Amino acid sequence: MPYQVDKKNCEACGACVDACPNGAIKLKDLAAEVNPDLCVDCGSCESICPAGAIKPD
Repeated sequence: MPYQVDKKNCEACGACVDACPNGAIKLKDLAAEVNPDLCVDCGSCESICPAGAIKPD
């Protein structure tokens, strides 16, 4: 189950981009975006997000 970003809460800090081991997250339009084809559900992004904007889909 890929992770999703609540774009209203995302601060576009980039912490999740750096934490993702597969490069599945990019910043786009001032928010993070998860590529579900690359996401391996490791949870690194969810645990590091300071805004709590990333949750399992």
